[in-house]
Amino acid sequence: QVQLVESGGGLVQAGGSLRLSCAASGSIFSINSMAWYRQAPGKQRELVATITSGGNTNYADSLKGRFTISRDNAKNTVYLQMNSLKPEDTAVYYCNAPIVVPGLGFRNYWGQGTQVTVSS
Repeated sequence: QVQLVESGGGLVQAGGSLRLSCAASGSIFSINSMAWYRQAPGKQRELVATITSGGNTNYADSLKGRFTISRDNAKNTVYLQMNSLKPEDTAVYYCNAPIVVPGLGFRNYWGQGTQVTVSS
């Protein structure tokens, strides 16, 4: 069974930092792009950042300069370093990855999410 498990969320004061991680486990053939999304109460889920297997990154325009996405291909893990956090960053953060699974094929997997709360 393939799973994506996020960790690193929590409560932090405005201006602080958090580092989220998401590890994919199970029978995995390949992972190309990995991504972070977030969803605040009453809002639609939005894309935060993406990273390809080659390390190419893209960010939501409003988050450039504060958030950094990275990955460890050997560990099938993606990270999100969040600096200068603001209360409006409060949301559930989800990792996402299209994964090719032996015997199952391509599927788009989501983690269960990790809560990030930024206090003012």
